[in-house]
Amino acid sequence: MSLDHPIFAKWPAAHPDRLQLFSAPTPNGVKVGIMLEETGLPYEPHRIDIMANESHDPAFLALNPNGKIPAIYDPDGPGGKPLALFESGAILIYLADKTGRFLSADPATRYETIQWLMWQMGGAGPIFGQLGFFHRFAGKDYADKRPRDRYATESARLLGVLDERLATREWIIDEGYSIADISLLGWVRNLIGFYDAAEIVGFERFGHVQRWLDAGLARPGVQRGLVVTAA
Repeated sequence: MSLDHPIFAKWPAAHPDRLQLFSAPTPNGVKVGIMLEETGLPYEPHRIDIMANESHDPAFLALNPNGKIPAIYDPDGPGGKPLALFESGAILIYLADKTGRFLSADPATRYETIQWLMWQMGGAGPIFGQLGFFHRFAGKDYADKRPRDRYATESARLLGVLDERLATREWIIDEGYSIADISLLGWVRNLIGFYDAAEIVGFERFGHVQRWLDAGLARPGVQRGLVVTAA
């Protein structure tokens, strides 16, 4: 079996019958690694070196014209036809539907789960990322601290929303661990770890989030998924 897509000219597939993952160990990137490890779906990972601008290589842009990781190529997509897909949230929904895991078949619960996935995609992810820039990376040298403080305040508010949600349940959705949790674990982990923002957002106030994070990071599939493209 050969894979007919420009991406494989630069990142050839050793196992062309498997789903192909193109990613990096970022909060968005690890979502799909975690999902694949949790579902047990056979896949082949390819690390995209974003620091070397590989996500803007023409071969990668043929897979994702937006030039962002993660992206996948499934040789056995819907109807048995190949499917190329980008955007981490879309990929999580696709893999959940493909495997019948971590997204309820009940319509009401399904949309509740997608609602929280969109909350991560449109809120927690971008805001935590901006705080990381202004607190840990180049933005930390800006004399004007108003942007940093704005994102710190909004990050704390979002953590409060999540903490309240988790006050009465083990996972974000009553039915159990889902793609909503998978989408958020890497972001909260990065916020208080790699971004070193625990103090500035007052993370100690959010005990339910801490309990949820500890439970998520203890899962073997999560531990494996965090490192699938780390080397």
